[in-house]
Amino acid sequence: MKIEYNNLYTHFILITQDRIPSIPEKSRERVEKYITGIVNNYDSKLYSIYANPEHAHLLVSRSPKFSEEALATIIADSCAKFINDNKLSSGVFAWQQSASAFSVSKTDIDKVCKYILQQPLHHRKETFSEEYEKLMKHYQKTLKWDIR
Repeated sequence: MKIEYNNLYTHFILITQDRIPSIPEKSRERVEKYITGIVNNYDSKLYSIYANPEHAHLLVSRSPKFSEEALATIIADSCAKFINDNKLSSGVFAWQQSASAFSVSKTDIDKVCKYILQQPLHHRKETFSEEYEKLMKHYQKTLKWDIR
């Protein structure tokens, strides 16, 4: 069945292999523009992006044609090839084989966009590990685990 209307907002976090800071500041904008093009080419819309040295945040309005996993894989594979082909990182660049994808309500789009765009300021106060742990708790707080 074709889905004509959707509100599929996803906050993706891609992490470099072994969390090595592999995206130099001088290459950040090129990487962000490339990822923006990938998202657009897959019938989706990028609302905000920030590529930190060891991770990238993206807020995407995702086409229903693609699952979160499929879109994250397309972005990661294409982006890694672009970075390596253009020698934008020292050594061979790779993303981890897993990423995070969190649904975002339409009412929270502005808040998440601001959060993503304020990454440099944010990371002066908090490491990526601390940030990631907080995000996991925030997004997962409504889950109830049935432990028996």
